[in-house]
Amino acid sequence: MKNTVSRKIKISKQDTIFNVVTYGISVLVLLIVLYPLYFVVIASFSDPYAVTNGQVLLFPKSFTLDGYKEILKHSDIWRGYGNTIMYTIVGTLVGLAVNVFAAYALSRKDLVGRKFFMLMFVFTMFFNGGLIPTFLTIKEFNLYNTFTVMVLPFSVNVFNIIVARTFFQSSIPNDLWEAAQIDGCGNLRYFFMIVLPLSRAVIAVLALWTAVGMWNSYFNALIYLKDSSLYPLQLILRNILIVNTTQAAMGTGEAAQVQLRLANMMRYSVIIVSTVPIMCIYPFIQKHFNQGVMIGAVKG
Repeated sequence: MKNTVSRKIKISKQDTIFNVVTYGISVLVLLIVLYPLYFVVIASFSDPYAVTNGQVLLFPKSFTLDGYKEILKHSDIWRGYGNTIMYTIVGTLVGLAVNVFAAYALSRKDLVGRKFFMLMFVFTMFFNGGLIPTFLTIKEFNLYNTFTVMVLPFSVNVFNIIVARTFFQSSIPNDLWEAAQIDGCGNLRYFFMIVLPLSRAVIAVLALWTAVGMWNSYFNALIYLKDSSLYPLQLILRNILIVNTTQAAMGTGEAAQVQLRLANMMRYSVIIVSTVPIMCIYPFIQKHFNQGVMIGAVKG
């Protein structure tokens, strides 16, 4: 029998110093990124005067739930949640359908005029008609003040198309298409049965980007919606915050001070109420996120 001698790899002094410095910088960057998020959370449970005076650093000061109570007592909040959830779900599905289909078509070398169509898509990233022509177009198509205006007119995202197109070109070998043709597979069947199952990583990334954009969107609702029953959560929270701040600024005496205190407290509570739902979704698709981004960005 041969004696097996286990050799331990010796780490040099330079490597040890490098590891210590690298881990130290990583921890520092992590704290820089996480602390603002943590501060918003503890500030939402703290007295606004303590926050303003810099007394809130690591833990809530004068713990209170008044900010959340003031926000959640508005019945519009729950309607806004429902609208935003619907806009996000439908908008994400429509956006994925439009962008993934377009990206796959542009990734095919046998598409006639592929470079021209790609140029037209990229052109819209730098030039557009502006707000007024867009508004007039929305009115002309009878989309103004409708559910559809939040999910259909702005569903095309050229950046997402480029990322998905790059993924299809670099990760889906053309040999699969040739083999599928031999077996009598057509374009649509090949796309749905072979391409989509192999593209879960990039689809997850695009779904996350689209969903976050839809969830945080309020400008389109501000311009193209006038019926308050169609308002998304972000616009309702914005209006609540503006109304309370305005009332505090116009008031006098002790009542104005109380109103100002609530308005300041609600600023942080609004951030938590509006971001927690979408942040809860992220862990479920995190494993696909880095892979999809890197694969879709390796080749241009």
